[in-house]
Amino acid sequence: MSSDSFLALLCFFLFGICFGSFANVVIYRWPKGLSVVRPRSRCPSCEKLISWYDNIPLFSWVLLKGRCRTCRTSISPRYLLIELSVGVLFALVFLFYGFQFRSLEYAYLCFGLFTISVIDLEHYLIPDILSLSGILIGLIGGIINPEREWFDGFAGALLGGGFLWATAFFYTLIRKEDGMGGGDIKLMAWIGAVLGWRAIPFVILGSSLVGAVVGLVVARRAGTGLKTALPFGPFISAAAIIYIFGGHRLAGAYLRLFWPDLPGFDI
Repeated sequence: MSSDSFLALLCFFLFGICFGSFANVVIYRWPKGLSVVRPRSRCPSCEKLISWYDNIPLFSWVLLKGRCRTCRTSISPRYLLIELSVGVLFALVFLFYGFQFRSLEYAYLCFGLFTISVIDLEHYLIPDILSLSGILIGLIGGIINPEREWFDGFAGALLGGGFLWATAFFYTLIRKEDGMGGGDIKLMAWIGAVLGWRAIPFVILGSSLVGAVVGLVVARRAGTGLKTALPFGPFISAAAIIYIFGGHRLAGAYLRLFWPDLPGFDI
């Protein structure tokens, strides 16, 4: 790796941990109905505002040894892990795709998917502020990004959101109970808007298989049977991230068995 490539990789990682720091804010504040912009971050124990030099992503937690500078209360290592995870995802995007417009779109998508997964796991909610804005950004990206076609993203949003909407509609019609939230539908539409319609079969199949396996394991341990409720957002997000980091080639190989001339999987 050249020095220029290493510098670019480092920049992606540093931007990633900054987005990871913002993810921590969204994960903590959004479910409480608080603004993700103001006020400044403060210690949840002593309520003292955190100085900028104590709020540097990743490094401040390490330098302070995971404690508040003022009251010395322990700060959960989860903050560190979330920042590090998003930083690694950003770095992987650069390693897979280099420095191009698509890399910026994929990096932001990874940030959103990771943030949504944590919130959905804890609260069974998916923030519209992320998914709806993501759909808009994805569609605009399809217009201004010369590396992909606008219609591909538009069709992806319709196919992804439409498939889950139809699934939820018929499930409710047959079972007379809700089986899927609107947040999952919007999340799939965002994924389709960025990754295109070709990603949707892989994401649907991958998330369903992983969700079924995890659901059976959890149901068996909890003894709750098939009525066990699990958030579907993390499984959708995991499948989309796998698609970004190599899954698109697997999906392409599978679809070409039925459509040999199908283009679009050479990224």
